[in-house]
Amino acid sequence: MEDKKTIMRTIPSDIRNKTFEEVELGYSDLEAKKEAERCLNCNNPRCVKGCPVGIMIPKFIEAIRNNDLHKAYEIISESSNLPAVCGRVCPQEKQCEKMCIKGLKGDAIAIGSLERYVADYANENNIILNNDIKENGKKVAIIGSGPGGLSCAYTLRSNGFSVTIYEILHKLGGVLTYGIPEFRLPKRIVQKEVEKLKKIGVNIITDTLVGNTISINELKKEYDYIFIGTGAGLPKFMGIDGEDANEVFSANEILTRVNLMEGYKNDATTPIKCGNICYIIGGGNVAMDAVRTVKRLGMEAHLMYRRDEKSLPTRKMEVIHAKEEGIIFHFLENPTKILKDENNHVIGMETVNMKVLEEETDGKKKIVPEEESKNTIKCDMVVMALGTNPNKSVLNNSGIIIDDRGLIITEDYATNINNVYAGGDAVTGSATVILAMEAGKKAALKILEKEKMSK
Repeated sequence: MEDKKTIMRTIPSDIRNKTFEEVELGYSDLEAKKEAERCLNCNNPRCVKGCPVGIMIPKFIEAIRNNDLHKAYEIISESSNLPAVCGRVCPQEKQCEKMCIKGLKGDAIAIGSLERYVADYANENNIILNNDIKENGKKVAIIGSGPGGLSCAYTLRSNGFSVTIYEILHKLGGVLTYGIPEFRLPKRIVQKEVEKLKKIGVNIITDTLVGNTISINELKKEYDYIFIGTGAGLPKFMGIDGEDANEVFSANEILTRVNLMEGYKNDATTPIKCGNICYIIGGGNVAMDAVRTVKRLGMEAHLMYRRDEKSLPTRKMEVIHAKEEGIIFHFLENPTKILKDENNHVIGMETVNMKVLEEETDGKKKIVPEEESKNTIKCDMVVMALGTNPNKSVLNNSGIIIDDRGLIITEDYATNINNVYAGGDAVTGSATVILAMEAGKKAALKILEKEKMSK
């Protein structure tokens, strides 16, 4: 058995940092077979316990070994309905691959790469499952078409519910469409997954702001159940002097304008007016997506993170790719002021150095500014990637209880309003795609359970 995993081929870094084409090229048939043969097919598969949606990982890998990719896709689809997405963006190294027994004495099985391989095969061959659906006469409204909403919709539709998705934007996918860059998750992949929902009969209503265009109370009159999967899309800022300068953006705005509105094109309706030197503030997946995006827009791209490198919450492979692409990292440093000229244009930042203490807060080492440290940095664009808050307008006059952060309070995904459920970032705050999918699926299962009990 090989101790080293089969590394996925990529576009050369000096080419890809100027293009929005997908970085990773996927496995060939030979590479996938080689990697699948490394799997021990454990009797007690720890990897399954590490998967939020419980994919039977050894079984689908065994099907790859047996050259039965249709079977492999069926096995994955029993638990996950967005495998082409998850195979690309899930933090497998912190979940299923972290639990893999092979990882104790070598590299874990490249589970995510194999999942992507199978899902891409299914998409290329237009494999559609769940064509034989028995209608149950019940109607469900899904608010939000991000990973949580799509997962809930797929699960409920597969079990006979009439499902309608309400989306505020003109395209479905939520963060999958507007938040994750093309070079990491091509939009054709997201649209393929959306098309599968359409083909099994999910109704879609776009350009509709629930809470304004139509209220939750109005939806309750038409639908038997409601699931709220609106995510958390309102950006956070630092509250420091100078944040009102013209060239200070949220990562949400930059990514939305690039991903959804194609702002990187010269003939775009809302082009991004790039500076020369851009600093992204933050260290999560959104920060990494933003800094790699501005690099592709032609800027000198810097990422500033107030903690050390080992504390970066983003995926390890994204850090590797970013370094290969020429991203400049600044660790243990934090802005205190945005500098601007008399015309309100960014000209730089004042920052302080940070130091790590032994004391812990919320499971992390406490960090404090170093005394008398002060740096002045030249730049002409600053992007804040500091997390997000939920948009509470969807809940207008609904009576749904939220906490002091604006997050929906639930018990087993049920809100305080009868037959109204919620899950994902709107409940937990910013998290990963796979955790939103898990929430959407589990909320759907709770609705199924309640429906069975009512009969």
